[in-house]
Amino acid sequence: MTPLPPAFFNRDPVRVARKVLGATLVRVLPGGEVLSGRVVEVEAYDCPRDPACAAGRFHAARTMDMAIPPGHWLFWTAHSHPLLQVSCREEGIAASMLIRALEPLTGIGSMLTHRPVTRGRDLTNGPAKLVYALGLNPAEIAGTRVDSPGLHLLPPAAPLPDDAVTVTARIGIQAGKNLPWRFLVNGNPWVSPAVPSMDLLAGG
Repeated sequence: MTPLPPAFFNRDPVRVARKVLGATLVRVLPGGEVLSGRVVEVEAYDCPRDPACAAGRFHAARTMDMAIPPGHWLFWTAHSHPLLQVSCREEGIAASMLIRALEPLTGIGSMLTHRPVTRGRDLTNGPAKLVYALGLNPAEIAGTRVDSPGLHLLPPAAPLPDDAVTVTARIGIQAGKNLPWRFLVNGNPWVSPAVPSMDLLAGG
């Protein structure tokens, strides 16, 4: 299967996030071992129309970091932890998709070495957790193409139907808290335990 190319991300990040749900994030370690997980939770950020971008969460430098060509890996830091994103829209426009949670598929032993946990679902059920479990170094990955050999996304085998997806507000947002820009796989135990910024907006 061919990884999603940068051109796939050159559009509205809300549409991108919905279509990436169910994809497989693949991390190839330097020795060749493959760590992978199914994407079960995502969020979209679109600064041209996103009140959150002017409300403190995205200071000027962070917003500039998002305005790179589409289809490149980037990180922002929340509470001193790195969170993995993909840039969206054309260069110069600050927009991205955030990967919030993974269902581990392969290389779980190495993930546990990177991030030991007692309960399996805690391994990758949050945006910083998955970064640590995959052994990602933001300094090495930020700015590389989303279809790079060492870290890439394989498309879902089939698009997820609407009745398999829950749509909510995003996590930790004050301004723009009503926007339904978080997508998750219904009933998946690896979805993050965080509470949306407002009540559930829609299902399916």
